[in-house]
Amino acid sequence: MTRHFLFILGSARDSGNTELLARKAAEQLPAGVTQQWLSLTEHPVPDFEDLRHDSDHVRPSGDNTALLLDATLAATDLVIASPLYWYSVSAHTKRYLDHWSGWLRTPGLDFKKTMAGRMLWGVTALAHEEEEVADPLIGTLNHSAAYLGMRFGGVLLGNGSKPGDVLTDSAALTRAKTFFAQEPPLARFPYDG
Repeated sequence: MTRHFLFILGSARDSGNTELLARKAAEQLPAGVTQQWLSLTEHPVPDFEDLRHDSDHVRPSGDNTALLLDATLAATDLVIASPLYWYSVSAHTKRYLDHWSGWLRTPGLDFKKTMAGRMLWGVTALAHEEEEVADPLIGTLNHSAAYLGMRFGGVLLGNGSKPGDVLTDSAALTRAKTFFAQEPPLARFPYDG
């Protein structure tokens, strides 16, 4: 299967530090790897309504939720590019991830089986020198990947607050050059040992 990267942009700011860092990493992808970039501010989804005990889920159609579902299913590599907001993913990103719960229960999708073995990556910019403050964001992505049986490539961290700051983070730019070159292991929950 030809690799196809889907970049989900979860920032409330257009061309913010997280997106800039993700684009630097994407520049290193080999020829022949396709890319799709979707901004969650340009393609907002409604709040997720949990209907698992009330009614059957139906496949979305003709809206942003359907666009994101189809793009997610088509990706071999899913990149969540969310700035660190209050120590986790942005509200836009969390809303997108919440919709995975509905997709898991949508007849005919087999979302969990389809996503198993695919790769999940993260990119984030934080305005903090101590990178461990991003652990909740990393945990959210790792645990989501583990639940679905996906591979997890980790999170590319960069430092920046003002627009463009991340472009002065030489360590992050160096890591970006090889970030997507690794072969990610299967994601594991911490209790799996």
